[in-house]
Amino acid sequence: MIAVIIYGPPGSGKGTQAQLLAEKFDLIHLDSGRYLREILYNPKFKKNKIIQRERKINEAGKLNTPSWVLKIIGERVEKIGKLNKGIVFSGSPRTLYETVSVQKRKGIIELLEKIYKKKNIFIFKINVSEEQTIKRNGNRLVCSVCRNPVLGQKSIIGCKLSKCPLCGAKLEHRFDDKKEVISIRLKEYRERTLPIILFLKKRGYKIAEIDGSPLPYKIHNNILTKLK
Repeated sequence: MIAVIIYGPPGSGKGTQAQLLAEKFDLIHLDSGRYLREILYNPKFKKNKIIQRERKINEAGKLNTPSWVLKIIGERVEKIGKLNKGIVFSGSPRTLYETVSVQKRKGIIELLEKIYKKKNIFIFKINVSEEQTIKRNGNRLVCSVCRNPVLGQKSIIGCKLSKCPLCGAKLEHRFDDKKEVISIRLKEYRERTLPIILFLKKRGYKIAEIDGSPLPYKIHNNILTKLK
């Protein structure tokens, strides 16, 4: 079994690359952002004060409270480990608090080392400029039903897309893809997520740097080359 972590700023394509790896190697893709949003927007939690607090934080473009995220994601990682399945993360853990031990709760990287062993953990960092991030997120559409992302608003024949090419449902913009929210998300990535890269290097991990400018299939091939 292997564990893969893919880092990158908003709109760098880490979710797409994680899903491609999941399909190729039969891994479970743990998209922490999507997983947390499923909890935050679950109607049964509308009276839960903690969930509603975290929802407001998420909608503002900020990272959710690390202790809450560590509890939710940590429990999910342990369940996946018990299934004897490999795992691929897109952008998680997002803060140092979530990465290493806090009091009695193990950090995500420590859970992964316990379950998969350090030699079987691979970490990638997809690099794109902030200008690209803002442009990509501003043009990004997602399916209102299956949440499939669509790269740009036009198809290869030049027609503006309004329906999901997979399931036919209506396409929409993500609430956190507004320019002002993207700027906050970029600041959070620089100040709270990037320091994890330095920590992991000091812990002995090699971080594979990936150019996020090419088309997704080329990025995927580049990742496969480095993974081998």
